[in-house]
Parts: sequence; C-alpha cells; structure tokens
Amino acid sequence: MKISAINVFQVDLPLKEGRYSWSNGNFVEVFDSTVVEIETDEGLKGYAECCPLGSAYLPSFALGVRAGLQELAPRLIGCDPLNIGEINRVMDTALRGHPYAKAPIDIACWDLLGKATLKPVYSLLGGAAQEDVVLYRAISQEDPEIMARKIEGYASEGYTKFQLKVGGDANDDIDRIHATRAVLKPTDLLVADANTGWTRHEAARVLGAISSLDVYVEQPCLTYEESVSIRRRTALPFILDEVIDGANMLVRGIAEDAMDCINLKISKVGGLTKAKLMRDLCVAHGIPMTIEDTWGGDITTAAIAHLARSTPADFTFSATDFNSYGTVDIAEGAPKRVNGRMTASNRPGLGITPIFDALGEPVASYS
Repeated sequence: MKISAINVFQVDLPLKEGRYSWSNGNFVEVFDSTVVEIETDEGLKGYAECCPLGSAYLPSFALGVRAGLQELAPRLIGCDPLNIGEINRVMDTALRGHPYAKAPIDIACWDLLGKATLKPVYSLLGGAAQEDVVLYRAISQEDPEIMARKIEGYASEGYTKFQLKVGGDANDDIDRIHATRAVLKPTDLLVADANTGWTRHEAARVLGAISSLDVYVEQPCLTYEESVSIRRRTALPFILDEVIDGANMLVRGIAEDAMDCINLKISKVGGLTKAKLMRDLCVAHGIPMTIEDTWGGDITTAAIAHLARSTPADFTFSATDFNSYGTVDIAEGAPKRVNGRMTASNRPGLGITPIFDALGEPVASYS
C-alpha cells in the first residue's frame, strides 16, 4: 500500500458557550481546525484532525498545521502508510520539531492501519483495557459565581470531574476555587488549572489559601522548574501539562518526582505513536493521565477515545469529549457522551466517516 494523495481541509468550530477563556486573558470564540485525508493506491482512506488552542497556548497555531503539512506531504507521497515507524522517521527528517503538524499524518495512518486490518485503533494500541472512559468538563474562566453555576449544570449531565480555568488574578482565583469546590459533591474531583498563568509568588499564595480544600493543582507556572518549585511547597495532588511536551520531559519528570499526574495531549507530542510511548511509560511508573488534545471536533474526540479505551482505568484520570463543546458536526460515528463517559467505536480504524458538506473543498491537495 502506498500514499497516493494527501488532502487538507479547514473547518471552523464555533463554541456553544460562545467563548472559551483561560489564563492571562486568552480566549477563543471559533476554533480553526485542520482535517487531513490520506488516500492510498488501494482505495483506502485515513482521516485525522489537528486543532491548536489558539496561538498563545503552546508553540502551535492553526496556520502552522497547514504550513507544516505543505512541507511534509510531498515527502510522504509513495510511502507505505502502514509502516508508521518509517512515516514518523520521514517526517522527523523532513521537518525538525513542530510535532503538532506531524500529528494528523500519524493519526490518519493509524486510521488506515485499522481499516487495512479490520481492527479498531484501540485494539492496535494495546487492546481494550476498559469499556468506556470517564470525562472531565473544562470550566471557562469567568466570575466565581458564574463558574460555580456552570459546574452545577454540567454535573447534572453526568460529569464528576471538572477542570477549572484559573491562572488570572490571584484573589479572583482563590474565590473561584472556593466557590466551585463548595457546590460539588465530596466524591467529585476539581482541578485548578492555571495553564502556566501564575508567577511563583502568586502560585504560592493561591496554594496556601486553598490548602484545606480537596483540589488538584495543574501547571501553575510557565516553566518546568518554576512549577516543580511550587510542587515542593504543597501537599495537594499535582498535575503537569504544557511542559510535558515529549518523552524526554516525561522521563525527567518521573525521575524528579515532579508530578502525580500528567495531561497527555495527542497532537502536542506528535500523534498516537508518540502518545502511546508516553502512555506506556506512565503506566509503567504509576502516573495517571488525562488523555486529551489541545482542541478539536469529532475526529479528535475519536482519537482520544481510542487511546483512552486502551489505557487501564486506574491510569486514566479522565478524558475529553471536545465534540460536545462545539456547534458543528464534522464526522459521523464519533464518540458521544453518556452520563459523563464515552467509548471508542468498535469499527475498523477510528470508526468515523467525515461529513464533507461540513468540511467543504480541500484547501490544499498533494499527490
């Protein structure tokens, strides 16, 4: 089997809530997502999606996905998409860095591998380790009372884990955390996610003010070193996200006892191949994960579900159903939330079929 063409689609994903806000005043109202279609000489087609969280969250941005694909695609025509290791070696030779731009190629090849072998992707990633996975709900940064009301609303939909967007003014963040924890059941989990937004002294102050609460602290500061400094000052469970950008940083974090959990974002690390490597390292070292991505729609949600379903439940802290946040469906067969949980399709590959009326015409094609 050979890659005969790579087609690239751009699709806007508006939000049901109108705006998603996080640390340092950042927000997005319409997400710019890229969908990749890999065609083969045997007629099979594979699909994937990459959707950065704006341009001020990670070293990634929507136009960068498509610019990276412009560099990569011509080198991949004629390659065997089922030889995913070689596909990644070709990409790493053709373009240094930019893992997010490589991720949709890698994921689409996993989709093709599943279709060629008539197996769902979760089976190829290690097999079903759980029937369905627990989801978290991200709560966009707003006034404390509004965030508390939103948590109550989402709790009624079956969510039991909530990721609170903080990383703003320290006084406001202290109020946000207290107000939201107060409306939750004792068994519900709350994560205060600063998204790198606090300086070290702000983080230390906030953690001191919430030290008596049942709450996780996520990525308080911009750098690994600053965040680990805060880790040393608190007994609260600690999550790292943005700074765990590949296997090397994960190994360092494990060796230095830098975190209790991580957020594993598939496109941030370069796709399912590298995410699986990091997943397996986490399982081997007892590190639970939130399995997710930067953002996306139906196809991203499907990839998340397959990686999460093949991960033991004890090490799946939570996962994300991004397709429930938006107003546009871009694929049939994608996972849907049921009582705060979702599962991956049993159909071959990712189990999705793109809705081309939603995707429109390709913005680029390579053959």
